[in-house]
Order: sequence, then C-alpha cells, then structure tokens
Amino acid sequence: MEYTKELVILLAEDDEGHADLIREGLQASGGCKNIIHFTNGLDVWNFVSRQGDGAVRNINKNYIVLLDLNMPILDGIETLKKIKSDEALKVIPVMMLSTNDDPQEVATCYKYGCNMYITKPVNYTKFTETLDQLSKFIQIISF
Repeated sequence: MEYTKELVILLAEDDEGHADLIREGLQASGGCKNIIHFTNGLDVWNFVSRQGDGAVRNINKNYIVLLDLNMPILDGIETLKKIKSDEALKVIPVMMLSTNDDPQEVATCYKYGCNMYITKPVNYTKFTETLDQLSKFIQIISF
C-alpha cells in the first residue's frame, strides 16, 4: 500500500473577502479541505522555513502555496523569491494570484520560479469558475 502525504494549501491573501471566496471555492470543489490562511508574505515564509514564533511546516505533509502579489510586510514576489531560492523549499509548488494581468509582472513571477500565474477575475461567476479549475488542477498534482 502506497502512503500519500496529506496536502495542505497555504493561502497568502491580505483581502479577507478574497480569502473567504478562495477558501470556500476550493473546499466546495473538493480541491482541498486543509487550507491555512496568511495575510502577509512574511508569515508564509516563517511557516515554510520553520522559523518564527507561530505554527511551522510539518515535513510529513505536502504543501501548495497560493500567493497574492500585493501583500503587506513581504509582498508576493519577494516571498516567491525566498521560497524558490531555498534548496529544501523550491520543490513546493507556488501559484501566484493577482487581479493584475500585466505581462511584465507575469514574466517576473515565472522568472523567479512560480509554477502558475492565475489572474483573479473581477466577475464573481468567472472567479468561481477559475477556482473550480484551480481545484481540479490541485487534485491532479496532489497524487
């Protein structure tokens, strides 16, 4: 019998409304039941790098990071750079989330190692459709 590690989504989103929509959308689609929400990049970095005073990453679990670009303290690109420049952490899939679809920003994220760049639609219906697609993708890569 093959053992599969539990999958945990680390959601870094400083907008509580967006965070709630993302969490509800992923859970409703079956993408992942275990979601940890952070409101800034520094808290995500401390969690994955096992630093700081709060909760830290469990090495017996798999993680996917959904990372908003515009966050306080440590923004999404700086957080991405830190994760992808660490030998032990660079294998963690990082998906960027942004309302900005500027090609230069997208290129910058891929340059620093993001695995996927997702533009958050402004339209609610399109946003839920995007979350459904993201959920399906997460289900595929979690096996």
